[in-house]
Amino acid sequence: MLRIGLTGGIGAGKSALSATFAECGGVIVDGDVISREVVQPGTEGLASLVEAFGEDILQADGSLDRPALAAKAFADDEARKKLNGIVHPLVGKRREEIIASVPEDSVVVEDIPLLVESGMAPMFPLVVVVNADVELRVQRLTGQRGMPEDDARARIAAQADDDQRRAVADIWLDNSGSQEELVERARDVWNHRIVPFAHNVAERRVVRAPATVVPADPTWPDQARRIVARLSTACGHRALRVDHVGSTAVPEFDAKDVIDVQVTAESLAVADELAEDLLAAGYPGIPQIDRDEAKPGARSTVDEFDHSDDAALWHKRIHGSADPGRPTNVHIRVNGWPNQQFALLFVDWLAANPQERAGYLAVKGAAEEDAHGDTAAYADAKEPWFADAYRRAWEWADFAGWRP
Repeated sequence: MLRIGLTGGIGAGKSALSATFAECGGVIVDGDVISREVVQPGTEGLASLVEAFGEDILQADGSLDRPALAAKAFADDEARKKLNGIVHPLVGKRREEIIASVPEDSVVVEDIPLLVESGMAPMFPLVVVVNADVELRVQRLTGQRGMPEDDARARIAAQADDDQRRAVADIWLDNSGSQEELVERARDVWNHRIVPFAHNVAERRVVRAPATVVPADPTWPDQARRIVARLSTACGHRALRVDHVGSTAVPEFDAKDVIDVQVTAESLAVADELAEDLLAAGYPGIPQIDRDEAKPGARSTVDEFDHSDDAALWHKRIHGSADPGRPTNVHIRVNGWPNQQFALLFVDWLAANPQERAGYLAVKGAAEEDAHGDTAAYADAKEPWFADAYRRAWEWADFAGWRP
């Protein structure tokens, strides 16, 4: 099963996008529909709302008067938090019940209006955000829904802003044009991103990045933050730390377009326990290479970080992203082992030493030329450089007093 998080501000076009995904075969779990269900007459949710906001939020027949509730709940931040604190847990419980009932091979699209505000984005392998300009959204709300303009603007202001939504969006769909244009974009996303992603997860297949060095992408850090948050959520307390590592973690440094993330665990046994949770998050294991990692060079000059020459201390587990839109390597290494320490050191060392960055970039260029697109050949071609770089990096760490 692949779970997709879908969100967007009120009036942005989330319903149209959700309907298109449903036509494509997605199982839609609509947060708005569920939020109405959990406050029907006779429910625990409605009783809690009445207790919190008063009897005057009820209509004559005992059902919820939504405009009356909105007038109170959107009056200030505290009132809104009180509303969310009542409704969100009930919606979450009902959502999980629905998802548990669908076929295992489904693509579940969870339509959640307050996905950003509730902090739920890292729970999903992929987050889709639909957006439109504020003035256009106000126009839609007043024209199509008959909502008073002041009410429309208050509701928009009470939700996350564009920057907050962009921070969690793996896919950003602009809906400033016609509905037909949005449907066309949605179908393209479904067919070329979501369906291949779901297939790769089912087949436990990872996506490989081309062995091509590209100009530094200023969005790499933002992409990595989303991935780190997702992996931290998937691993929970079993991850001692989760870090963006590798070349894309070095500011303004040309690299292969793959995000490398290191998950630090207490042991390889704990790393193995994470396999199914990482698969559910969209990161299948790579069994053929997850048992060892060649030591790149001489012993560290910092004894605190160099526990042993034992080859076992270079073992790790590795997973990769199944998302065709974001190649990612997830390295699970043991806390304090040389490979775990060096991955952290490598980023800081390169960031602090322009001459080393220039040297490594030249090595990558030559490796790319020799590899002819073969990822394994590309990695092998760089290995001789790492042997001496390992020594130089630890010498710098000793001199600079670096600690992870």
